[in-house]
Amino acid sequence: MLKEYLTVRNISGPIMLVELPAAREGKFEDIKYAELVEIKTQKGDILRGKVLDISQDKALVQVFEGTVGLGTEGSRVKFLGRSQELGVSEDMIGRVFDGGARPRDNGPQIIAKKFMDVNGSPINPCSRAYPSEFIQTGISAIDGMNPLVRGQKLPIFSGSGLAHSRIAAQIARQAKVLGKVEKFAVVFAAMGITFEEANFFIQDFKDTGAIERAVLFINLADDAAIERISTPRLALTCAEYLAFELDMHVLVILIDMTFYCESLREVSAARKEIPGRRGYPGYLYTDLASLYERAGRIKGKEGSITLLPVLTMPEDDKTHPIPDLTGYITEGQIIVSRELQRKGIYPAIDVLPSLSRLKDKGIGKDKTREDHADVSNQLFACYAKGKEAKELSIILGEAALSDLDKVYLNFSDRFENEFIRQGEYEIRDIHATLNMGWKLLNMLPSSELKRIGLKFIKAYYSG
Repeated sequence: MLKEYLTVRNISGPIMLVELPAAREGKFEDIKYAELVEIKTQKGDILRGKVLDISQDKALVQVFEGTVGLGTEGSRVKFLGRSQELGVSEDMIGRVFDGGARPRDNGPQIIAKKFMDVNGSPINPCSRAYPSEFIQTGISAIDGMNPLVRGQKLPIFSGSGLAHSRIAAQIARQAKVLGKVEKFAVVFAAMGITFEEANFFIQDFKDTGAIERAVLFINLADDAAIERISTPRLALTCAEYLAFELDMHVLVILIDMTFYCESLREVSAARKEIPGRRGYPGYLYTDLASLYERAGRIKGKEGSITLLPVLTMPEDDKTHPIPDLTGYITEGQIIVSRELQRKGIYPAIDVLPSLSRLKDKGIGKDKTREDHADVSNQLFACYAKGKEAKELSIILGEAALSDLDKVYLNFSDRFENEFIRQGEYEIRDIHATLNMGWKLLNMLPSSELKRIGLKFIKAYYSG
């Protein structure tokens, strides 16, 4: 029989302090960290929470729905003796849930085949299989220049007002593993987004048919901030079930991790913890790692989890704690550029500061195409030279440029307008992307193609 406590002593923000009277009598209270809590308000409403901290005679409880309208008098607290779990089933595919895993698509409750702890556990490094298979997103700026590899953690760094939501939705509906036909699913978790954004994602998934292979978790901006902390954990738990129990290849998209971190800061402040950089808790790195490291491949398992966290950099600052710490944990980053978006280019992906550390493992013969690495390297080099020529022309004027500089300047403009620019519903397979790259390289004399092997120049170059 679970005991109820009427000893709520203090409420601060989303945090509730519960006194444990038995402890004063020397009796042991069997309450554990992260244990689920049920709170009955004076009005009879049932709220949920979990234990954040426990001492000899007090328990600190985080209330998921927030503490608005909750008083210290008359509130009944029950410790449930178990941690937060998610009931999982294959029937979750094609459904939309809120940040607490409750259906928000007017569909029936899921009949769970098993219950899984939402905290999961990072994959043991010894049991990890190395990522080595290319995932085609259908976006040239990613596939051609900074490819995504199955089992990789590749974040998208963006800024407020940029088109990262549209890019994320495009990747979600277009992504697929090349090669043999395999079961592929997308788990999409949105945290702190507006109703308009949520409606855009849900409608886009339904209109394009992508909902048939996707699971959506939507936490709105006016939902309890505390729920944002559990939303990515619910999504990753669902992904672990699909990947490692049902042998599916799962792409997890988490948007926006900045709002998640803001919720962590809110809870930390309510607990009166000593703040770290810019007020974020000192354990921000550890917390993010506990999420990101749940992605990957496991030896002996057919399925995999590939992770694309999306975050908006406050003031477009890459040194801000959230993108900075994310970069330490993940294997590269895709940068969304405000300058390209001002030019009207979609997707506004800046390929020069972007990086995929595992790209060489997922491209080449029998994976994409044998000339992929050379073409990618040469495009990088030529685009960088074109940007330098553009800066030079601004300072000295275009008349001061050499003929070759003018070719590179033209190359830079065409690269942005033909290679990077792409329709929101346009799918380019990897062969189309590489052929487009060769079309641009044909602008240059063959003597400038110093990063491409001679056999590929003979096979593909026609300048």
